[in-house]
Amino acid sequence: MNFTRSAFLAGSAILFALAAASPAGAQDLQDRQATPPPPAETPLPTDPDQVQFSAGTLEYDQDTDTVTATGDVRMYREGNKLRADQVTWNRKTGKVVATGNIAVTNPQGDVAYGDRIDLTDSLKDGVVDNMLVVLQQGGRLAAVKGYRDENGVVTLKMAAYTPCAVTDAGGCPKNPSWKITAVKVVYRPDRERIYYTGARFHLFGLATIPLPKLSNPVGGDADSGLLSPEIRYTRTNGFEIAAPYYFRLAPNRGLTVTPHVYSSVAPMAQAQYEALVTKGAYRVTGYATVSPKVDFLSTVPAASRSAFRGYFDAVGRFQLDPNWSVAASLRLTTDRTFLRRYDISGDDRLRSTVSVERIDANSYIGITGWATQTLRLGDRQGLQPIALPEIDYRRRIDGLAGGRVALQLNTLGVTRTAGQDTQRAFASARWDLRRLTPWGQEVTLTAYARGDIYNADDILATTVASYRGRSGIHTRGIAALALDVKWPFVGAFMGGTQRITPRFQIVASPPAGNLSVPNEDARAVDLEDSNLFALNRFPGYDRWEDSTRFTIGVNYALDLPGVAINATVGESYRLSSKPTIFPDGTGLTDRWSDIVGRTEVRVRDFVSFVHRYRLDKDNFAVRRNEIDATIGSKKTYVLLGYLRLNRNIAPTLEDLRDREEARVGGRVAFAKFWSIFGSATIDLTDRAEDPTSLADGFDPVRHRLGVQYEDDCLRLGLTWRRDYQTTGDARAGNSFLLTLAFKNLGR
Repeated sequence: MNFTRSAFLAGSAILFALAAASPAGAQDLQDRQATPPPPAETPLPTDPDQVQFSAGTLEYDQDTDTVTATGDVRMYREGNKLRADQVTWNRKTGKVVATGNIAVTNPQGDVAYGDRIDLTDSLKDGVVDNMLVVLQQGGRLAAVKGYRDENGVVTLKMAAYTPCAVTDAGGCPKNPSWKITAVKVVYRPDRERIYYTGARFHLFGLATIPLPKLSNPVGGDADSGLLSPEIRYTRTNGFEIAAPYYFRLAPNRGLTVTPHVYSSVAPMAQAQYEALVTKGAYRVTGYATVSPKVDFLSTVPAASRSAFRGYFDAVGRFQLDPNWSVAASLRLTTDRTFLRRYDISGDDRLRSTVSVERIDANSYIGITGWATQTLRLGDRQGLQPIALPEIDYRRRIDGLAGGRVALQLNTLGVTRTAGQDTQRAFASARWDLRRLTPWGQEVTLTAYARGDIYNADDILATTVASYRGRSGIHTRGIAALALDVKWPFVGAFMGGTQRITPRFQIVASPPAGNLSVPNEDARAVDLEDSNLFALNRFPGYDRWEDSTRFTIGVNYALDLPGVAINATVGESYRLSSKPTIFPDGTGLTDRWSDIVGRTEVRVRDFVSFVHRYRLDKDNFAVRRNEIDATIGSKKTYVLLGYLRLNRNIAPTLEDLRDREEARVGGRVAFAKFWSIFGSATIDLTDRAEDPTSLADGFDPVRHRLGVQYEDDCLRLGLTWRRDYQTTGDARAGNSFLLTLAFKNLGR
């Protein structure tokens, strides 16, 4: 049936209940037995003054002038829906009452439940008893009684709010992890915000801190307000309280200001601005304080003086069109110990970059520049490279002589304020032809050619002679031919599939004149499984592996139900007996290379084990031993890591120094939502391996141990961390962090 507003005012029940559905609350936060109204079975009336309804019976009492609808009453108006056992309208008083299993849904999907909805025919005020509102965006509000005034403001008495689940996995009722109760709750639709008066926070059912004044927004958008605070203790700074406040400047822009107050040092200010624009997004963060600072990293604190200290971090990326993009980051700090002292970052270098890229199906061009600020002990800032810029162009051409051609043009300018300057440009072409033989072999032919031009100045500022090159302008030509053959054998084994793939490669390349040009990007060279069959086993472009070599290896794979094993092992042989430019200890100096390999084992989702190794070809000594393992489930697991580089390389080659390190971490879940977690890093490097190392065989770097509770709406944790190394004014010692994060509260 359809009635006009003047004919039947029961639609007023929907208007009020829906106004309350966005914010209100009830002390009983559990689910109600009432079922939300289903969609209307017939099209809704187009007249906004009309209400469509259905009921089991409709009665009219002439003596009292009252209309009563009973028996699963359903009412629909402008996307709003009401369901109740009974709706009564008194035409004399204009009073409309809905009772029994009431459920009301608004167009946004919020559902309001109540025992009784009582309205006047002015549609501007009314009352709801024992109300519960389940919000579409998450959370629920409940109140003993709710009121709505003529301006649409809803006031709730004896109310509660929680975003937490009120039932467990089996559907049984449970108390929420936390909730807010208040003597009075006011919902302001014009501000889309809820205000609490006389509020108290309840954690795990226990009333905790009182909150005389509190507010939070409704809906899914962020709003201005106080975020969850952070409490920390460190030996260097004492107790710290950080209380971030978020300012919503626009739907796509926000500013977070965080004062950090310490018991032992001056306060610090932090601000972060974020914006999402049509073409991309960017974020700008800054820290500022005044405190004593040390001008260099040292294990012995030097005389210090109070000065301005801070850190600036900005990052952004913009997609100008489907092909062109721009990205940039800027990271700067006033001194080398600021980030570590205030536990902002453990980075030992800050890199600032800017990049413009164009990518399509067959070509790429990138223009990139970068600069580095060092925070490392003993490093000179004047020796840090500044790239202005690197230009890299690549194009792919398919079908040429049956294969694929890759063209590349590259230029790079590197300058230093107190070191060597280098400029480089090259053009290269690579042709690959891949074929499968009738016997199942995969054969790849490769031809490569490149021409380089270099210019170097101030080469004596580079202490490692092999990195300098020759001063002035020099050219270099590079060429290579390669044949790569793989022959997989596949068969059934132990109820699974086994694959054995022998591999053979030959690469021929004439002498390239490497030492005449500088080495800026090919210093960290080491033979490993990832570059065993590479055309050039140097990283970067400044060094090229010439002469003729053969490489042999085998790949093994076994796939069983729940188990997967993959392994690679190989070695290479160089025809020429002339000395190479590879540093001693890299495994590539002699005609026969060292033996390298990798083994990976996975057992369902419970075990993941990866072992990388390099064995000395003469005595099978382990020159590289790297293990990474994960054992356990998502909730309870242990992480193990070990690395030892035993290459006996001269300590002057910083990028190739020996190192030994062990790492362990894990988490153990107990009870239902509780877990204990921890991690530790131990430096096992001794002075024989690295004369510059601060450790001498066994030196813990840091460890962390904590306990955490986490469910659907709350994360609570306490972490103890100890740093064992003093770096300037960032002293070794203990720190404690209390973490408390609430879902759907704080913005």
